[in-house]
Amino acid sequence: MHRRNFIRTVSGSLFLLANGNIVRAASFNEQKVLLRFAIASDGHYGEAKTEFDTYYKSLVKSINEFHGKLPLNACVINGDIIHNEPAFMPEAAKELQQLQVPFYVTRGNHDRVTADVWQQTWNMPLNHAVVIQDQVFLLGDTSNEKGKYLPPDPDFFNENFKHYKHAKNIFIFLHITPVKWTENAVDGIDFQKLIQKQKNIKAIFNGHDHDQDNIKMLGNIPFLFDGHFGGSWGTSYRGFRVVELLDDSTMRSYIMNPDVRINEFEKR
Repeated sequence: MHRRNFIRTVSGSLFLLANGNIVRAASFNEQKVLLRFAIASDGHYGEAKTEFDTYYKSLVKSINEFHGKLPLNACVINGDIIHNEPAFMPEAAKELQQLQVPFYVTRGNHDRVTADVWQQTWNMPLNHAVVIQDQVFLLGDTSNEKGKYLPPDPDFFNENFKHYKHAKNIFIFLHITPVKWTENAVDGIDFQKLIQKQKNIKAIFNGHDHDQDNIKMLGNIPFLFDGHFGGSWGTSYRGFRVVELLDDSTMRSYIMNPDVRINEFEKR
């Protein structure tokens, strides 16, 4: 753990306040929700000796049922959609197309396809910016077709930080975390410095580390992990994360496990 990163790890049912105080969350107050979205990662479609088809159907069913009760504006599948073999990508895409909410994707280290195949499959580039409910989503690539672990593309993020410098909130999605908190992370020092200069990054979301479903802090920026919904290892459950942006700019989040709400978190 590097002291320069000013890292704090937060897990369980907690509130993280802007002044740095952490309080336990008894319950969330019912304020107006401006934006609600889900994030899931690490489906590993095609991985041998796993029930990958069942995992995908379960995720889609759970998110659609959640959406029927609490409407979602979007969903992000944050990498490792497949397990190495490019031929699995169309099959995984067919499963995800059953989602009843608009969804976006990032490439993980097991999504070993070219940029052209990615574009043809998902109709979006590997690095992608989208505005949803007046909130900016930046979806970044952290690997390549050989599965190498990479830091985020500095040109893409520099350009978009400038373009959206007046945006109220930016949400960033990266499969591999760019801070060396875990064995499988990348220590993207330059990216860490870049994001800490920005004033409007609301949160960063990571997958990749199947056993991580908590929140880690780099300065005042929360990094939220979501465990996994497929694959052969990780948390004891397979679920997804929900994020809500309230009308007072509070962000709250929790994990659906996949039907029980756990790990509640709030940042004002």
